[in-house]
Amino acid sequence: MAAIVAVLMDPIEQITPKKDTTLAMMLEAQRRGCDLRYLQMKDLAIRDGRACARLTPIKVADDAERWFELGSAKWCDSSEIDVVLIRKDPPFDGEYLYATQILELAQQRGTQVVNSPQGLRDANEKLAALWFPQCLAPLLVSSDRALLRAFVDEHEHAVGKVLDGMGGSNVFMTRTDDPNLGVILDTLTAYGTRYAMVQRYLPEIAEGDKRILMIDGVPVDHCLARIPQGKEFRGNLAQGGRGVVRELSDRDRWICAQVAPELQRRGLRFVGLDVIGDYLTEVNVTSPTCVREIDAETGSNIAGLLFDQLQVSD
Repeated sequence: MAAIVAVLMDPIEQITPKKDTTLAMMLEAQRRGCDLRYLQMKDLAIRDGRACARLTPIKVADDAERWFELGSAKWCDSSEIDVVLIRKDPPFDGEYLYATQILELAQQRGTQVVNSPQGLRDANEKLAALWFPQCLAPLLVSSDRALLRAFVDEHEHAVGKVLDGMGGSNVFMTRTDDPNLGVILDTLTAYGTRYAMVQRYLPEIAEGDKRILMIDGVPVDHCLARIPQGKEFRGNLAQGGRGVVRELSDRDRWICAQVAPELQRRGLRFVGLDVIGDYLTEVNVTSPTCVREIDAETGSNIAGLLFDQLQVSD
């Protein structure tokens, strides 16, 4: 019997097919003959202590005009599902939290859930990098605007970000003499009511913000360096950054070796590290991207490497 692979994601009609890592995973599952299903967070439930899901059969195609076809949805017990891929984009809000708790019940009954629900709850994508201080540039996390301002004054040039953003949203570059620094800190901390992060500015961003993908603690040999364009300081593809595929450097591999044991211990099986210059800046665990760009340039099949580790074979 074909393995049932369910993919929890945002609405599939809203993706950009040629760039979408989740679609690459679904194409690989389909190629391997898996029984592919689609669901959103609203399709999860608990009945009498057991996780249930409303699954929709789906066929996918590598086609920019018509990339999916849906069947008829049906509720089932989670014990019928072999693998759940959690590919829901941030923010990690209350509903996301509840979804991980439901899927943890499924995991306890034998379903492979990637990434681990507990791992997702523990690994805020900004704060998880702090597990590895030997890999970090100077930074500060606080809601205290005076403390954050003192950090910017100390380092003169800094980048501030909220803790639940993605794709470069709510990221600010500032300097100690920036007349807007107070406004930036008010915005980041919601006037001192929420935590924010400031990091020393890394001029190596001009050479790219590298996305390094890791599968079960092993790095993919090539990364995607996302290079800021024009007057923009952010390299995120969502902010107009240009992606350039590169081989991992020795320093990149050292960082991967530092983080791998902890990622594996926490069940974080598919992870995207962000590295600027010599420093780790983020650990992306909810829906890491850049698979399609790297595959297109190198001829690799990164989704295939993941499914090999999941032991979902042809």
